[in-house]
Amino acid sequence: MLEDDFTYVLRKALLGHELAPAQAAALAGLRESDALAFLRGAFSAASARRLASVLELNPDAFAAHATYLPRTLALPGIERLDLPFDGERVNAWLIRDGGVIILFDAGHVTGDLVRALNGCLPDRVFITHAHRDHIGGLGHLLAAGIPVHGADIPGTIAMKPGETVFCGPLVIRACDLSGHAAPALGFHVDGLSQPLLVTGDALFAGSMGGCATPAIYQHARRRLREVLGRLPDATVLLPGHGPATTLGEERVANPFL
Repeated sequence: MLEDDFTYVLRKALLGHELAPAQAAALAGLRESDALAFLRGAFSAASARRLASVLELNPDAFAAHATYLPRTLALPGIERLDLPFDGERVNAWLIRDGGVIILFDAGHVTGDLVRALNGCLPDRVFITHAHRDHIGGLGHLLAAGIPVHGADIPGTIAMKPGETVFCGPLVIRACDLSGHAAPALGFHVDGLSQPLLVTGDALFAGSMGGCATPAIYQHARRRLREVLGRLPDATVLLPGHGPATTLGEERVANPFL
């Protein structure tokens, strides 16, 4: 299932534009009761289209969001570690290729990460951002002597956007995906059968990470446009929450793109 349903998409967009539901409804030519019903889970494609026009969302994508789910991807050598987090779920991603094992993010609780790794010790770890649900197992990894790369995270090897790390046949290049968190890194992975981007919480299937203020929201969307605009549709996206997807699918089905 998606990390965010259509109600979360609307809440994030309202906050990003500093609009109350009543204000957005008036601008969209809707009754306030229609917008409030939408926020409570009563989906309407017609309302979605009108609200999208006010909130700078993709109208077709928002009108179809209630039934959107990205296709299941065959990802040889890529394993999603679906870990618990305060009654919800958070992803870590394990990539095996050419005898090299790389982990992206470290979950919320050390024990959950250790069980999911099932005795596997990665050669290197890359952390997208320092929120607690992504760094819970960090101490365990550092204590094991594993090199961990991140941005302004104590104990890790500092990595900045544009910098590259070579891991056997794989090339990991950092990019700036700040917004939901700052700093926050995305990681391009080259050397697999298709291009790949680990997005952390900057982008989910059908949504994007929540932002604390309208200014941060606008910054986050600019960063997504800058980073994603150059990439091919075949790029696999590995988010911090929810299922893997492709950029081609998100360009069609994600209201924020």
